Amino acid sequence: MARDTEAIEREIEAARNRLANTLDELAVRADPQRLADNTKQAFVAKVNEPKIKYSLIGAGALVGLLVLVKIFRR
Repeated sequence: MARDTEAIEREIEAARNRLANTLDELAVRADPQRLADNTKQAFVAKVNEPKIKYSLIGAGALVGLLVLVKIFRR
């Protein structure tokens, strides 16, 4: 009977350790700073694609031109 109790205690301790490891991993995955950094990196990578980058430059140039036209037409 004593061995059965010891086996159960070892199983409980092993389950606690697995749960603690799982909680630690979830804490790392759900870290807001890490999530923000990953999102920022993905955004910067997307914006640096030539197709997106040059489209944004063109749109910015068009807006700047329209502002200048508006200013000098007065």
